Amino acid sequence: MSTPHCVVDTSVVMAWCFADEGNAYTAAVLDSLGSGEALVPAIWPLEVGNVLLVAERRKRLTPADSARFLTLLSALPIRVEQEPPARMFQDILVLARQTKLSTYDASYLDLALRHGLPIATQDTALRKAAKKSGVSAFSPPAPRNSR
Repeated sequence: MSTPHCVVDTSVVMAWCFADEGNAYTAAVLDSLGSGEALVPAIWPLEVGNVLLVAERRKRLTPADSARFLTLLSALPIRVEQEPPARMFQDILVLARQTKLSTYDASYLDLALRHGLPIATQDTALRKAAKKSGVSAFSPPAPRNSR
């Protein structure tokens, strides 16, 4: 297991699934996983699953599309950090109150704060709260020139 280089949230990860939501930033975050690991909170698998389920219900994806995406996602160096419920009910809830974030978004910020990692997000409120909390936005390395 390698050392994580960022915390990545669902807004970035799901852009890898939906071509119309992807951009240069989300592509660069994905490329950065070729040389390092990303960290996500315990809520992440449920968030990803919920986005896929909603997309299926809206006929944006089929169950087979979701299965393919999950297979691809499981091959990436993304580590889920488990949290005891007591931390979720106490520390993360307090952080959510302080930053005016949802507890879901606060779990990403908490992870970045505890590990001293930048955060990769497209969520404006999370980005602002991270900046106010001293957490930098993840800047993927520039692509290497191929000759």
